Amino acid sequence: MDAALWVAKTGLDAQQTRMNVISNNLANVNTTGFKRDRANFEDLLYQSVKQGGAQTSANTAAPTGLMLGTGTRVVSTEKIHQQGSLINTNNALDVAVSGDGFFQILQPDGTIAFSRDGSFKLSATGQLVNSSGYLLQPALTIPNTAQTITVGADGTVSVQNYGQTTSSTLGQIQVARFLNPAGLQAIGGNLFKETSSSGAPVVGQPGQNGAGSLIQGSLEASNVNVVEEMVGMIETQRAYEVSSKAIESVSDMLKFVNNNL
Repeated sequence: MDAALWVAKTGLDAQQTRMNVISNNLANVNTTGFKRDRANFEDLLYQSVKQGGAQTSANTAAPTGLMLGTGTRVVSTEKIHQQGSLINTNNALDVAVSGDGFFQILQPDGTIAFSRDGSFKLSATGQLVNSSGYLLQPALTIPNTAQTITVGADGTVSVQNYGQTTSSTLGQIQVARFLNPAGLQAIGGNLFKETSSSGAPVVGQPGQNGAGSLIQGSLEASNVNVVEEMVGMIETQRAYEVSSKAIESVSDMLKFVNNNL
């Protein structure tokens, strides 16, 4: 009986964790460049009461064993790096990655973080920064005489200054790709950090060697599907109720034993 209570309790814990993951997905449905999470489950260790294949006589063996499971747990949460919808903003400083790749963002501690959020702004000195004021890498400075800003599909940034008829190239936005983007660590602020699981970043020009191209005047929306998350929420709720019912049933069985035996 105690074992059954524990098994049901692990189910409650696992489904509660999954509900936290789903709630975070729904909370970020409007977060630019957000990638939804998925909770991955695994069963726990088994108690071997009778081993399958054990000898039942001199010439026969048991076709099956008796293995009692001890429950479940959430073993990991995985980011699903599926392309989000592109939203047209007509803002020259909004840039979306269509395909594989991340923008490189310089953090205050000097390390590089990675982001799919291309809603860039201009700092007081004309440098391209994200919403937190962190510099885009490689650094680009827009002169105060710029009349128009153009970002090409290959990342080339050019401006046309007031009184001029030709454009001048300022530099190029590069994107970083990872062999296993699911291994990146989300650190908040629409940023990811490199880990040993993700592998080292491969930095290159957009549109080449598998890297996605850039689209100016657009932003990548969250890839959260509200309907799918709502279905997952109902499924999680029902699984939680079933585990609660199992605990209630075991409690009633123990009560019966105490009162009648």
